[in-house]
Amino acid sequence: MSQPPQIRDAATTILVRDAATRPRVLMGQRGANAIFMPGKFVFPGGAVDDADRKVPLAEPLPPGSASRLSEENTGTAPGGLAVAAIRELWEETGQILGQRGDWSAPPQNWSGFAASGHRPAAGALSFVFRAITPPGRPRRFDARFFLAPAEALQTDPDDFSGASGELSHLQWVPLTDARAFDLPFITTIVLSQIAARLPDLAPPTEVPFFSGNDEEMLYRHLRGQAPRPAF
Repeated sequence: MSQPPQIRDAATTILVRDAATRPRVLMGQRGANAIFMPGKFVFPGGAVDDADRKVPLAEPLPPGSASRLSEENTGTAPGGLAVAAIRELWEETGQILGQRGDWSAPPQNWSGFAASGHRPAAGALSFVFRAITPPGRPRRFDARFFLAPAEALQTDPDDFSGASGELSHLQWVPLTDARAFDLPFITTIVLSQIAARLPDLAPPTEVPFFSGNDEEMLYRHLRGQAPRPAF
């Protein structure tokens, strides 16, 4: 009998554009042959790499987000989760959340980011949601969702020429139209949570945390605790 998949720490970035007028979020489509969520429209994100845990941030997470990321967390520290969110955004869309600065010896999977003349910065990220993939899936993730305004980008929000190709059909999806896309169940919940908060992009005082299985979806809130060291 095969062993169930290990739950891996993961991070996702939800970029919002025109939050106060006609809010849109950046999404792309996973490949039809992908093992996890094939064909679904998703936010940029993915698993934490070992190197992410050692990358220093040019600007730390807001204290409230760091505190709530520390709650019920025995894995990757808050700074490492933010770093992973920024890296996945860069790889999958070519968009940069960072600050200008030299980086003489970046990890290999950060070389392109460093070559742009930036270092990762998490000051614009707000931790807004956490969900664990239910049992029975081919891959399972403990995913943290970060919200950020498109205005924080160092790049042209309409230029996806630097994207890796892992996500196709990259586009800014109006929140009013998002449910017409083929979305994972948890993504529909996250979108509803975001729509209820906009135009406020600040870190919430409590973060929804979904876990459980297909028969019972457990739901609670993370309200924060004393943060662990950044790395």
